[in-house]
Amino acid sequence: MIRVFLVDDQELVRAGFAMILDAAPDLTVVGSAGDGAAALALLARPEHRCDVVLMDITMPGLDGIEATRRLLTVPHAPRVVMLTTYDSDENLVAALRAGASGFLAKTAGPEALLAAVRAANAGDAPVAPHLVRRLIDAFVLAPAAPVPAPPGPDRLTPREREILAAVGLGLSNAEIAGRLHVPESTVKTHLGSVP
Repeated sequence: MIRVFLVDDQELVRAGFAMILDAAPDLTVVGSAGDGAAALALLARPEHRCDVVLMDITMPGLDGIEATRRLLTVPHAPRVVMLTTYDSDENLVAALRAGASGFLAKTAGPEALLAAVRAANAGDAPVAPHLVRRLIDAFVLAPAAPVPAPPGPDRLTPREREILAAVGLGLSNAEIAGRLHVPESTVKTHLGSVP
């Protein structure tokens, strides 16, 4: 029996995944959490010992990438398959660099979800084929670009410096957005433009 733990900030999504997984004869859901910090606390308990964690990337508080990074530092850590609504290249790369075993878009069907859990448990790296193609295009086929010298702070816009300073204080993207009265996507865009 493959033991699975679910982490997603949407309760309905967790319930739907649990129904799909528990209906499979070789899978069982041993617990769930609505954010990364709660997941780490629950996964430290023996009753939530699992083989695979399905981890959402974007959650309030501790996001899935940082939760994965922390989870994989413990001995005998489970395999992690990242789930996301936004299968962007940067999320894919960040998830894999954090140690995730695989990456699955939430738009995938039930069969893909079950296959990803089984593949991760077997030691494989389940990544949707269209994402593999993007990885190859981005990292293998792209010509190597010269590495420019890092720009000084004077080359950043005032808003980029303001957001970077807030990151330095340890604020999350959501907290920064709240402080600056801008959408979280604006914070992400500015952070993405900082070299």
